[in-house]
Amino acid sequence: METEVIVVGAGPTGLMLAAELGLAGVRTVVVEKLVERSGQSKAGGLQPRTAEVLDQRGLLDNVLDRARARHGAGGHFAALPVPLDCRPWRTRHPWGVPIPQARVEEVLEKRVVEYGIPVLRGHELVALDQDTEGVTGSVTGPDGEAVRLRGQYLVACDGGHSRVRKLVGVGFPGTAGTISAVVSDVVLTSRSDAVPTTVEHFSRHVRGRDGHWTALSPLDNGCYRLMFGSPTRVPRDTPVALAEARTALQAVYGEETDLQEIRWASRFSNASRQVDRYRVDRVFFAGDAAHIHLPVGGQGINLGIQDAVNLGWKLAARLRDRAGDALLDGYHVERHPVAARVLNNTRAQGVLMNAIEDENVAALRDIVLDLARTPDGNRYLAGMISGLDVRYGDSEHPLVGSRMPDLGLTTAVGPTRTCELLRGGRGLLLELDGQATLAGHARGRVDHVSATVTENWRDAVDARAVLVRPDGHVCWAAGAESPEAALLQWFGR
Repeated sequence: METEVIVVGAGPTGLMLAAELGLAGVRTVVVEKLVERSGQSKAGGLQPRTAEVLDQRGLLDNVLDRARARHGAGGHFAALPVPLDCRPWRTRHPWGVPIPQARVEEVLEKRVVEYGIPVLRGHELVALDQDTEGVTGSVTGPDGEAVRLRGQYLVACDGGHSRVRKLVGVGFPGTAGTISAVVSDVVLTSRSDAVPTTVEHFSRHVRGRDGHWTALSPLDNGCYRLMFGSPTRVPRDTPVALAEARTALQAVYGEETDLQEIRWASRFSNASRQVDRYRVDRVFFAGDAAHIHLPVGGQGINLGIQDAVNLGWKLAARLRDRAGDALLDGYHVERHPVAARVLNNTRAQGVLMNAIEDENVAALRDIVLDLARTPDGNRYLAGMISGLDVRYGDSEHPLVGSRMPDLGLTTAVGPTRTCELLRGGRGLLLELDGQATLAGHARGRVDHVSATVTENWRDAVDARAVLVRPDGHVCWAAGAESPEAALLQWFGR
């Protein structure tokens, strides 16, 4: 089978990437070893920046239709009892979206199928070879049949145990896990009065007793999300037994709380690793295939989806000869530091959450708690955990490299928003004074819109015109130079 891009893995990262490529008209094939979507909750929600990204592609409404009820409690850092408030970051989605990962995958796969992109379920990549013209993948189908795939590029979105990473031999340096814990979906047969019946701030769901800790919160249809750990380290490949979960749950909530079944369970650790290169010739790494970390703060799925949105438009531009190869190198340059920072903050959170066992850590936690209660400290943590503070490059202009706020606008054809103008997945040259003096620069390379700001954060955009990349980050703002250099750099001739 001949294609342009082979995507390995049909989780949120792989499906988002396929959707981005489909939007740009790039021929794509998704390879997934699971025969069907698991339906497991896994990640429990989307951060504000990911909600913005999905809004930019017209996917957010479908996600919200499948989301659980919002509780408006805000995010958390190290389970500190202080909600993180994203409103100072000027976003329409300051509380994020509580939704199980499986429902996000459902929305994304529907979009991928609408683009006519095949998702080859039950197919596992077993070998690959790359040359100067492309990548050849050897795939085993559900009946053991061999399938040959040939594409110009391959992207590994196949998770923390990435087969592609092993086949390519890319380095995955970092630190090994020192703890073991479990995340699961469970059904209770009985519960004590202490068991929560509504979703509140994460800190309200974390409890510890007699060396055990749990984080228990209700999902839907009588199901609960249960995370738990104990001083006993268990090998990662050991199945999670009902008795093990019962012991942890009853240690914290009492013997009157009991389990009926475990619908899904997975072990995790605080291992923290990141590939040293996000690009190896014609192979790229994204999501958990590129980075793993302690799943705290709800950052993993969001990091992967934003990897996909950063890479998708760049691959499309390269394949359509609109940009040079340096644009693809920019994927590593931009996204590697973002993930490294997430790894850093999750390591820090892991330390702070060990306050029960260490008095010195408890003292440090008290200080961080005080800082989180200050407006500046809370804003800093909220921006970091939500992804709203991500900025690419080191431009002296404060807007360049940052995400473009979702302004309310009025154009010649009526009201709109910045997010709506990015729905086509193209670059956007946006003039905010209604003058349309830069139209000649667009020349079909990007969409050109002249508008006036009617609502929200005009003071955040200190420029009469901006050039916005398809991923929603500003790459030029009006000043001393014309936009032509930026247009050439990001969108070619």
